[in-house]
Amino acid sequence: MQFTTQGAKEVIIKGRGKFIARCVDIAEVATKRFLENTVDVKDIKIDSEEFENKEGKQIRVSTIEITLTRR
Repeated sequence: MQFTTQGAKEVIIKGRGKFIARCVDIAEVATKRFLENTVDVKDIKIDSEEFENKEGKQIRVSTIEITLTRR
């Protein structure tokens, strides 16, 4: 939607934990089906975040950022 209605030149899709797969699916659908031949994957960054859960335990969660750019 950012590419079509807002005229964005670049969009960053972010996912964390179990939603990483959904983030990848969105990027693939955008580049291969929805905006075929108009959008490319520019960059992919992976990382992890550490935080304390409700029980006081340190938890590490993986993150991903996929940058899409208009051709």
